[in-house]
Amino acid sequence: MNSRRKLVIAIGAGALTVPFGSFAQQQGKVWRIGVLVPGAASGWAAMVEALRTGLRELGYVEGKNISIEYRWADGQYDRLPDLAAELVRLKVAVIVTNATAGVGAARRVTTTIPIVMGAIGDAVASGFVTNLSHPGANITGLSFFAKEIVVKRLELLKEAAPELRRVAFLTDNTIPRGYLTTMTSAARTMKMALDLIDMKSPEKLESTLAEMAKKRIDGMVVIETPMLISIGKQLGATALRHRIAVIGFKDVVEGGGLIAYGADIAEMWHRAATYVDKILKGAKPGDLPIEQARKFELVVNKNTASVLGIKIPDSILVRADKVIE
Repeated sequence: MNSRRKLVIAIGAGALTVPFGSFAQQQGKVWRIGVLVPGAASGWAAMVEALRTGLRELGYVEGKNISIEYRWADGQYDRLPDLAAELVRLKVAVIVTNATAGVGAARRVTTTIPIVMGAIGDAVASGFVTNLSHPGANITGLSFFAKEIVVKRLELLKEAAPELRRVAFLTDNTIPRGYLTTMTSAARTMKMALDLIDMKSPEKLESTLAEMAKKRIDGMVVIETPMLISIGKQLGATALRHRIAVIGFKDVVEGGGLIAYGADIAEMWHRAATYVDKILKGAKPGDLPIEQARKFELVVNKNTASVLGIKIPDSILVRADKVIE
């Protein structure tokens, strides 16, 4: 009796106890998966582990039915094309990556290998797809409303500290120009002075924030980019030392930032495993709708508020998922 017939009989008898995703293992197939991360392993370990956990839950086990090839750019985006090309030469079955820089590098080196976006701010604004429901080509994955999130961060910062006079929007050069236009317009509507600041490298963190302090910038909105995520806690601590009230993502507030609000990126990478699973089972990436973020978190650091002399209003505290005392 061949293995497929045994599997069918087992299903009919209700005896199958392993996830269907482990079918590849029963067939002796070992899939090679490429993971391309623009950031550093130190800052992205939780995201990659979330992907691995998701794959294990679907029956994929490293060394048995999958192998994973990791490529880290460590924030040096100019390395991404070569790293992506390495994965193509290895003939991986699928590439999982994130952010505009990672997806862009993967797309430039292959139009045939499926690309799964673990998390990207806006796949349409970045020019990778024209339709979320039917992305087409070889790209699919998850997106997290980045433009809407940074505007919400600006609103929360003003609500938390209406006395702030001058606010910066900290990015790097990987985000689409439309984000800057959106933030400029939002700040004008809120009657806030906004400086657009592009940080060139992690090594420029101290000098960039020191210059902000000299300009009397007392608030800052941070957007998720691979480089900034990699130094999130350091960014929060440096901002506090320069007495800049910063709102961004979770690592920033844990390092000393004032507030974090945004999508749970690790949860998105966990869900990316389902895309890998579907593709390995034969689905075409262009037929798989791009999903939006489902889980959002609001975290407040009251210790930082106390140091900065800010009284966080109850309107924010009652909505917070977590308050750091």
